[in-house]
Amino acid sequence: MKKEDTPIGVFEALKATPTPVRYLLGGVLINQLGAFVQTFLVLYLTFRGMSAGAAGLALVAYSAGSVLGTMLGGEFTQRFGPRATIVAAMAGSAPLVAAISWLSGPGTLGPLLVVVGLAGLFTQAYRPAAAVLLSDLMPERYQVMAFSMMRIALNVGAALAPLIAAGLILVNWDLLFWIDGGTALVYALLAFALLPRKTVTQEEEGGPGDGDADETGTAGPSATTTATAETADGSRASSGYAAMLGDRKYLFYLAAVLLGSLTYAQGHIALPLELMEHDYPTSFYSTVLTVSSVVLITCELKITAYLSRLPKHVRVITGHLVEAVGLAVYALSSRSGAFTIAGAVLVVAGIMIAAPSMFAHPATFPATVKARYIGTMQAVGGAAGALAPLFGVYAWTRLGSSFWVLCGVVTALAGLLALAGVRQPREPEPAAGARAGTEGEPEVVGGAS
Repeated sequence: MKKEDTPIGVFEALKATPTPVRYLLGGVLINQLGAFVQTFLVLYLTFRGMSAGAAGLALVAYSAGSVLGTMLGGEFTQRFGPRATIVAAMAGSAPLVAAISWLSGPGTLGPLLVVVGLAGLFTQAYRPAAAVLLSDLMPERYQVMAFSMMRIALNVGAALAPLIAAGLILVNWDLLFWIDGGTALVYALLAFALLPRKTVTQEEEGGPGDGDADETGTAGPSATTTATAETADGSRASSGYAAMLGDRKYLFYLAAVLLGSLTYAQGHIALPLELMEHDYPTSFYSTVLTVSSVVLITCELKITAYLSRLPKHVRVITGHLVEAVGLAVYALSSRSGAFTIAGAVLVVAGIMIAAPSMFAHPATFPATVKARYIGTMQAVGGAAGALAPLFGVYAWTRLGSSFWVLCGVVTALAGLLALAGVRQPREPEPAAGARAGTEGEPEVVGGAS
């Protein structure tokens, strides 16, 4: 049996992880441990005396900057390389985030909105670069496992950051932004000192391993069309995005990302409202979040490794359908909290099955356009996160518990779109004459077509 056909083990993947990838993931974790702005911005600004409307406007500015930042991060990565983009994004983010505490007083709303918007832009601009660098440095066999590792680093940071923030708030609210800026600066220094200046695809652009194969070695979707759209006359950016807009399968994939992100976010938006409606204590929602985080962090790598031999489209559709069932189960929360826990576990299970492959998919495109495809995907996800509160609150207040059935249906639709977006055409079977020679004709061995 070829090595490519054997299941991937967790320890095998960890052992095969290059040292620069370990540095990259460590930097992602450190940065995420100090990521307090988006979570605590509204609470902080209202604590400092701003109105709820002004605080909400600041959060909108941060979200808008984040969406634009991922798009620009992809473009900068394509032009200047991932290492330079990570260093510039984190070095720019550090002073902007730290300055929020100095602009939160009366009469500073205008400058605050500008700084917060720029902070969102710089803070998120590193993510396409990190994804590109991860896909360039990790051996092809372990690509999806690598993106699962990055997701775990992000989730561990997201789980621990509120605990760290709770301690900092007891000392001084301003520490949230000073520490956030400090972790961004540390990441910038680590990236400058430890990450490679050039990656394999930058040194050997156009050769094998440009990222035009997925984890099973199949040519990436529309790779030929996308690469053909690239020209040598300096119009690479426009032609790359034009090819993306003309790539129907990738548009299906982006639609799946939008709808899937929109419904997944409701576990943090509409679910607390649902539990409050049925008089559950606040501690119960914390329990649901804890169970979800523990299952995700401890099981995702093992699940990804176990499912590694399945085709990508099978993982993607299965994961979305499992998540859809979990979201629909939330509709039974009024009967028992056990249904809420069960729904949360099913949602997390669906995410573990589908998300690593969904997250890694844009990295299967050629190196000449990969960063732009990754940046666009992350921008769509960010836009979904910004729209999710509007969709969730509006729909839940009108539908009540039936809202979760709607979420399940939308997630299942996202799965069908993802299936259409990532599935590769079956390779044609070789003709009988090509396999063993046709009757009356000699078999051609080693010939060139």
